Amino acid sequence: MVGDIARAAPISKFPVWQRELFSARDPPRITFPHHEYEDESQHCNKETWDSHEMAHESFLFGPKEIAFLRNNHLPHHLRKCSTFEILSACLWKCRTIALGMNPNETVGLSPFITAPRGKVGLQVPNGYYGNAFAFPMAISEAGLLCQNPLGYALGLIKKAKAQMSAEYASSIADLMVLKGRPMYKTRGNYLIGDTTHVGFSDVDFGWGSPIYGGPAGAIPFVSFFGRFTNSEGEDGIVVPILLPHHVMKRFLYELVKIITKDPVEKSCNKLAKRSML
Repeated sequence: MVGDIARAAPISKFPVWQRELFSARDPPRITFPHHEYEDESQHCNKETWDSHEMAHESFLFGPKEIAFLRNNHLPHHLRKCSTFEILSACLWKCRTIALGMNPNETVGLSPFITAPRGKVGLQVPNGYYGNAFAFPMAISEAGLLCQNPLGYALGLIKKAKAQMSAEYASSIADLMVLKGRPMYKTRGNYLIGDTTHVGFSDVDFGWGSPIYGGPAGAIPFVSFFGRFTNSEGEDGIVVPILLPHHVMKRFLYELVKIITKDPVEKSCNKLAKRSML
């Protein structure tokens, strides 16, 4: 719509306000566990990293890496999972290992789940431009996540995604009223969003096709998947990661171990060069 306005073209879709679609109920009532939000006892339980010690890297995952994960790390009954699910499981496991969490500590992964247009109970109209997503959390003890095969993490992510419904969205709205808008729980947890199907590459403001559109980067506990073609012409999903330097080294090591059978040291250098944007 903004592209249409910028080009003085006929507007194909008008904006829809209707914020009342996601208002809290009267009376509000929490009907789901919302592990993704802090309770009052957890306000001081945050990861604090100095910005000077952070490493910001981007990794490109092409069809070859996704196929390797699917065919070498998943049982047959899980291989029909989405690319988003399998890549999220891979990153969550590698990141948790790299962080060196206490095996008994609870860690989580929250995928951004968009409220589907037209789905029964979630009647989000076309043109609605407010936030229409939630991020239910998959949770596990760190030790179980790190030690189990990739299918373990994948199963937890699928279970978390399946919670998204009209009732879940209402429960979140009610939580915001009853708990005073609690913050996302960051320690040991990870938020992942998928922008590969949003259509940023199709938006034209009158200057032609965009070179890039989407999130600018990452913060320590959030990554967004995006479509990208690197300098060698390889297409794939690019994932920006922000972690302390020492954690990033371990993350790269664990990532290489899980996406290839090649020697780790050689593959680390190859992956780093291949993922340069």
